[in-house]
Amino acid sequence: MKWLGLTPFALYVLLFLAIPTVLAIGTGFFTADGSFTLAGLAALGNESVLRAFWSSIWVSGLTAVIGAVIGALLCIALAGARPRGVLRRAVDSASSVLAQFGGVMLAFAFIATIGIQGLITTLLREQLGIDIFADGVWLYQLPGLILPYLYFQVPLMVVVFLPAMEGLRREWAEAAAVFGGNSFTYWFRIAAPVLAPSFLGSLLLLFSNAFSAYATAAALISQGSQIVPLQIRSALSGETGASSSGSAGALALGMILVMTVVMIGYSAMQRRAARWQR
Repeated sequence: MKWLGLTPFALYVLLFLAIPTVLAIGTGFFTADGSFTLAGLAALGNESVLRAFWSSIWVSGLTAVIGAVIGALLCIALAGARPRGVLRRAVDSASSVLAQFGGVMLAFAFIATIGIQGLITTLLREQLGIDIFADGVWLYQLPGLILPYLYFQVPLMVVVFLPAMEGLRREWAEAAAVFGGNSFTYWFRIAAPVLAPSFLGSLLLLFSNAFSAYATAAALISQGSQIVPLQIRSALSGETGASSSGSAGALALGMILVMTVVMIGYSAMQRRAARWQR
């Protein structure tokens, strides 16, 4: 009867994850009258759709790599702090909050700060004569997603990678010193191989986090469908009837396939990292 304790979670997964996913994918294979069709999958071969997938992948990959590197460096710096110290608790709390800060509020924060009439933009233009939008309104285009995404990618990396840093044992550093190794030898030959699976797993998690983000991009980029979530929005809000819902279902299927590959890799990295955390 122990499985009864999982019933609320199983119902949550069924109602809010499984059923919506099946319905979203199903619209790509059925017409408005309920007949089966593969016409919706043709949308995956369109040049605009392929370009949107590529844009989503490179933005997600770039912010994941930058966020993972910066977050890992912060974790290394925090590894020397006292686990129950004020600095450690402050960074842990801030990272937990900022990792969940996104959507319209994050977009508004960047618009108010570095938008065309933002606080920092105005100060730079009036006080220093620097116009950060001299080459175009980049904040409201695809490159403008990089900074907002990093805002929640770096804290998320701290949250998921810091436990791996805590798994490094002091005895390993002491053993390396006994055998004549220095700090570089310890980090390069011991710590790096041990942390590599956790780092790669965290990197994949950051990629999936950015790849599935919608609200921040939708608030910043009001015109055009430069990434896949915005392509789905355009398909659902268009005026082409059932063909649009079919295209949205096909796009959702493509996103799910990409996410499945990423999460399989993430699970493999987590299993490998668990060997050193037992």
